[in-house]
Amino acid sequence: MKKIGIMGGAFDPIHIGHLLAAEAAREKYGLEEVWFMPSHIPPHKHQAGGSGEQRLEMVKAATHSHPAFKPLDIELRRGGVSYTVDTIRALRSEHADLELYFIIGADMVNYLPKWEGIEELVGMLRFIGLQRPGSFLELDTLPPLIRDAVMLADMPLVDISSSLIRSRISRGLTVRYMVPEPVYEYIMGSRLYEVLA
Repeated sequence: MKKIGIMGGAFDPIHIGHLLAAEAAREKYGLEEVWFMPSHIPPHKHQAGGSGEQRLEMVKAATHSHPAFKPLDIELRRGGVSYTVDTIRALRSEHADLELYFIIGADMVNYLPKWEGIEELVGMLRFIGLQRPGSFLELDTLPPLIRDAVMLADMPLVDISSSLIRSRISRGLTVRYMVPEPVYEYIMGSRLYEVLA
């Protein structure tokens, strides 16, 4: 059965932390591909800077050179609030033969009990939790049903976030090397994030 990792999020913009997490999970668990899935409207609060089309273009730019990394526009096409459970249901109906792994940071692992449809989700996939700076995995505090669906992977600790990148650009500071070079060129060329509402 083909093992597929999925990374969801706003990717506003995608940065090297996302790519390091995906590669760490891919290597640790032998994932054949990792699908990067920009959300249409994230369930959590997010001050959008880039449109769905722009965020997808940046994901394409960031992943095109890695043979196992693929952009996935399913949530952008569906519209509305992007709940993972709805997306995984749709993927399961199209690809019943896949073994799915959802890749998340430690902060999201701790938040899993509050995810929409989490009890259904853990029956459809496993989670790969990655340690991030300032976050601590507290698996023992999770309900057993959720805890049993979480696998762990180590990754280099890189203290970079999309909000930091947007803030730096809006203040005229460089973000070179925080994002892949093609993403940097896209941001600079489109003057994205220069003025945030």
